[in-house]
Amino acid sequence: MDSINQQQPEKNRENLQGMEAAHKLKELGEKAKTCFFCTHITTGKQFAVRPMAVQHIDDDGTCWFLSATDSEKNIDIAEDPAVQLLFQGSTHSDFLSFYGHATISQDKEKIAELWEPVFKTWFTEGQDDPRISVIRVVPEEGYYWDTKHGQVVAFAKQVAGAMMGKTLDDSIEGTLKL
Repeated sequence: MDSINQQQPEKNRENLQGMEAAHKLKELGEKAKTCFFCTHITTGKQFAVRPMAVQHIDDDGTCWFLSATDSEKNIDIAEDPAVQLLFQGSTHSDFLSFYGHATISQDKEKIAELWEPVFKTWFTEGQDDPRISVIRVVPEEGYYWDTKHGQVVAFAKQVAGAMMGKTLDDSIEGTLKL
């Protein structure tokens, strides 16, 4: 029996490098807005996962977060800076997983740049709260799953393919090397 990829008439795999990879990471990360932030991924301990809101993604794919200095994730990063971020931008596409290294600072200029009033929920003293830290994640490599033409076209192709008994998958996936 042929696999779905062998029945696929269109190219559905594209590995990306450098700025193309960074652009895809930024595109999918900004669609998702939040991710699962995983630590302890290389320590041999059970990895720790928590949801995090991404405050900003640079053009080179660097992701920025605000976090409490006394949080478990900050403690984990101090022990092992290797992290994995998992994004889901929509129900059927815009998936992204990438590996990178995190650093922590208390850069006041970056805190001011990333600050939003809702953060006062966690940092009661505002953007001058001494517990605020900035986490910077520099991506190294990852994998993405997306659609080539958006969800509407992808759905239409699925329906048409099902009616014709053909594989008309609009998906695209591949590695990211930054």
